Amino acid sequence: MALSTTLSFKYIRIDSHNSIQQQPPYPLFSSSPQKLSSSSTYITLSDSGKWRNKVSFFQGFRSRGKRDVESLKKELLHTIEPLNRGAEASAEDQQRVDQIARKLEAVNPVMEPLKSDLLNGKWELLYTTSQSLLQTQRPKLLRPNGKIYQAINVDTLRAQNIETWPFFNQATANLVPLNSRRVLVKFDFFKIASLIPIKSPGSGRGQLEITYLDQDLRISRGNRGNLFILKMVDPSYRVPL
Repeated sequence: MALSTTLSFKYIRIDSHNSIQQQPPYPLFSSSPQKLSSSSTYITLSDSGKWRNKVSFFQGFRSRGKRDVESLKKELLHTIEPLNRGAEASAEDQQRVDQIARKLEAVNPVMEPLKSDLLNGKWELLYTTSQSLLQTQRPKLLRPNGKIYQAINVDTLRAQNIETWPFFNQATANLVPLNSRRVLVKFDFFKIASLIPIKSPGSGRGQLEITYLDQDLRISRGNRGNLFILKMVDPSYRVPL
């Protein structure tokens, strides 16, 4: 038997002069609806159970999607935790991290991150494949062993990289949007030990794409293929102009 997609409603006519009368089934969508007389009012009573089931299904789908995202985030953080910000990651570790990151990127809730206030603030670097940051070719004592931060303000299109122990170096940059996800990063000043400012010669630049963003996690990829995973630590932080 063929199933019809037309849902039927039952009408009850409340006559201003007569008693309530049952009307025959009337389709939800029709090209020739019945006319209402001035002395009668029609009230539609639908089988709302089906609609409740549909609403419940979509609510459950959204809830399950949120649980899946949170599960992926926990898996990602658990995987990178012992990797010393990526400095001790093997090729297999890097592949595993990249796979989880791509799963999160596929369900990115913010499709235009450069238009989102969630991007604003100071982010702590949890993991990267960038050797220019990790400096794994150096002895451990000569690497940036303290926390590393990156701050972004989308309203002023400014960014700042901040190293802590032992060098305390900083760099500020202007951001030039290439689309709603990718920016050209043009460094303008460097600070040695957070004290000695040096103007950028103009060659310090690169590109950065924000591939996942929510209120506490950001994933970005550079134009050289490097992966950056950061967590929000201070949404009120402002980058110096």
